[in-house]
Amino acid sequence: MTTPRPSFADRPQGVFDVVVALFCALLLISNVSAVKLIQFGPDWTPLGIPVLPIITDGGAFLFPLTYVLGDVLAEVYGLKGARRAILLGFAVSILASVTFLAVGAAPAAADWPNQGAFDAILGFVPRIVIASLLGYVAGQFLNAWVLVKLKARSSEGSLWARLLGSTVVGEAADTTIFCVVAFAGVITGGTLLNYIVVGYVYKVLVEALFLPVTYRIIALVKRHEPSYAPAPLR
Repeated sequence: MTTPRPSFADRPQGVFDVVVALFCALLLISNVSAVKLIQFGPDWTPLGIPVLPIITDGGAFLFPLTYVLGDVLAEVYGLKGARRAILLGFAVSILASVTFLAVGAAPAAADWPNQGAFDAILGFVPRIVIASLLGYVAGQFLNAWVLVKLKARSSEGSLWARLLGSTVVGEAADTTIFCVVAFAGVITGGTLLNYIVVGYVYKVLVEALFLPVTYRIIALVKRHEPSYAPAPLR
């Protein structure tokens, strides 16, 4: 008697799953890293305007790269594919926040002395996640929408313009919403304004500096996505 061979689903073609997995991973790591505020430089307030120190957070290390991958998703898979990734990132971020809350509320072992440290870092994550989710949803959807609309006008041409244009719009919404919701009342006045402006300029500059890398990633994904069919240049 012949033993039947086990059945398995075919591996999906293309690299959409890889891009989405990296996108969600960067988002989750950034949410936790953003708990720490970082300061660079001495106090300098010319004419009463706080210029230094530069105030940012730990999320600045990786979060701009979510916009690089967001651009890849919107450019290759369109608004539908980008929306799927954005909503998946939204869902896993909520799951992470609920998990941290549940773990923090669970009774600590009698000989485990780190409950205070856990609450101080991961206990603050829910507020960070709410801020991140609000900014992220607004910023990423605007980023994808602007890129897709610009692509409808230029097809495969002027990639640099739609990458930068979408980032300028998306990051403005994302950075402002995140900074205000996450740290209003924690930092105020000129410090909060410094935080917003520095964060926005930094993220846009990172996107601009990463343009050559983004170009190569987009080209690579397009080559490995069998369903991608570029329209002719106009």
